[in-house]
Order: sequence, then structure tokens, then C-alpha cells
Amino acid sequence: MPFGPQLTLSCLHSNMKVRFAPASVPLNRRLQTASVLFWVFSFLALAQCCIALFFGLLFTRCWLISVLYATWWFVDWETPSQGGRRIHLLCKLPMWSYMRDYFPIQLVKTADLDPRHNYVFGFHPHGILVAGAFTNFCTYATGFWTLYPGLTPYLLMLPLWFRVPFFRDYLMCGGLIPSDKESASYLLRQKGSGNAVIIAVGGAPEALDARPGAYTLQLANKKGFVKLAMEHGAHLVPIFSFGENEVFEQVENPRGTWLRWVQERLQRVMGISLPLFHARGIFQYSFGLMPYRKPIYTVVGKPIWVRRNENPTDEELDEMHELYIDQLCKLFEEHKGHYGIPEDKHLSFV
Repeated sequence: MPFGPQLTLSCLHSNMKVRFAPASVPLNRRLQTASVLFWVFSFLALAQCCIALFFGLLFTRCWLISVLYATWWFVDWETPSQGGRRIHLLCKLPMWSYMRDYFPIQLVKTADLDPRHNYVFGFHPHGILVAGAFTNFCTYATGFWTLYPGLTPYLLMLPLWFRVPFFRDYLMCGGLIPSDKESASYLLRQKGSGNAVIIAVGGAPEALDARPGAYTLQLANKKGFVKLAMEHGAHLVPIFSFGENEVFEQVENPRGTWLRWVQERLQRVMGISLPLFHARGIFQYSFGLMPYRKPIYTVVGKPIWVRRNENPTDEELDEMHELYIDQLCKLFEEHKGHYGIPEDKHLSFV
């Protein structure tokens, strides 16, 4: 599918026609589209709007709002790294059920998880906007709390976003916490149990490989999450979200091209990746930033039992890392046939 300047040229082609949505779309589907539009806006533009609001208020009669918030922000600075501030009422809003049904998204349980333990969930693949991870672990829409009673999920997100006024509070409402070791360790070392830390292991770099039919994971040298689990005795749980890479197209950016070089340099400097993705629009199906309506099945694997080892050796860490990769591959191979993935497709790691 064309993008950017190519899109303009292609639209001028006599054979190129924009497919508009019919006027008779049921209200239910319109509400689904509206909920996903809000989610996409939250990821792409809400942080920038919050920054503009915070500084903009300083030059109006409402300047005191920003001053008071800045005071609160200073007092509340450590909260994101100490479990955040989830508001369950907001996580139960009907809009998240509409978002679930847009794709749709389904959480698939393969084994019981004992709430007397803590867990580190490895989520794969990262995809473009981690739709499966957000819907399954930040909302009640897919029934995580029913499937895994006694467990509380916490999805990790780049620390950068928790430094944005107002936006940080919005993130914490959904149980999101910064993706640094201190934040995850705080939850895993607390008295009691039942905390599940969800890490999109591939992170921002993996998003640059997210496109339909891609099964390449940034995992070969990603061992920090394994070490975290070993240090706290938290059991590892592999997760594969089938369909996560199918909901967006991405401009071709193979390694070695100038585009990939620029994207990787920006990722190293900014900490976030900038994939040039596209899919459909709000009122038409030909181009835009709305994801495709394609199903996502997030399959939660069996736990890998981990003994506490505060100072694992390199050999012990490598051994546990290899076991995790083996279990992830097994999970993928056992379930890929159920979700339309060809038999000759296998996971690859970089």
C-alpha cells in the first residue's frame, strides 16, 4: 500500500479509487471505530496536547492550574515507579469493550497461574502500537481478572511518557508503569504476591520490523527481563499475540537502507522508534492511521518456574534465557495452526 508522497501520486492514477465506508454502517461498529480512534490519538498525539495545555495555561487566566499541578507533580514524582495508580472504574469503561470488538481481540489461557507467586510476562511481538497488550492487560475487556484470579497485571511503557504532565496520570489510570528496572523490581519485591509485570521484550526496535507476515523478534540479546525474574524469583511466562503485526502496514525499511539507518539513529537518541505505518481511515478503507479490523489472539503460555538467585552467573542467565526461547517457540508452534499461520512459518530471532 502506498504512503506519503507515493500516496498522492497513486491517487491520481486512473485505476486508484478510494473505498469509502457505506453510510449504513451500524451504530455498534461506529462506536467501535470511535473507541479505537481515541486509542490511536492517545498514543500518537495526546502527550503533545498535554504538554501544550500545561504551558499554554501559564499564559492565561488559568495559570494557577499549571502551578498547582506542577506542585502536585513534584510531590507525586515517584508514584509511577511505585506501582502507579490504577483506577479500576476507568479500566471497566464500555469503550474498551468496543475497542476489543473492533479487531476483535481475545485473551487465550493455556495454564493456571498460582496467585501466590509473582510473574514476569514476556509479550511478543511488540507490533506497532501493542494493541493486544493494552487491551488485555490495561482494561477489563478481555477478562484477565476472571481468567487469572488473584493476579494484577502491570504493563511497562517507556519512562519518557511518565515525564509528560497530565499524560502520566492518564497512563497510570490503566496500570501502566515505567519500563525501567526500578519500577518492575518495586512490584516484584513487595510483600505478598500476585503481581504480573508485562514487558514487550522487543521494545521500540522491534516495532521497526512489525508488518503483516513478519515473525522476527528482538530477543537473541534481550536478557534483562530474565535476569529480573531470577533476581526476584518471579516465574517467567511467554506470551505470543497472534495477529499483532497484521493490523498495520509499514513502509519497507530493510536493514542497510537509509530509512532504516535514520530510524535506528533516532531510536537510540530519543528512546522511541518512528515506524512509518499506515492502514485504513475513519470513513474510508484505502489509507490512514486507523488499524485494520483483523483479529488478535493473545496466547498466554505456561509458567517457567524460576528459583530466586540474586546474583546469577552468565552461564545460569544464558541457560534460563535459552529455556525461555524454547518455550516461546513451542507456544508459537503449538498454536499457529489455529490462527491461520502457514506450517512453514517459524520464529526467527535477532
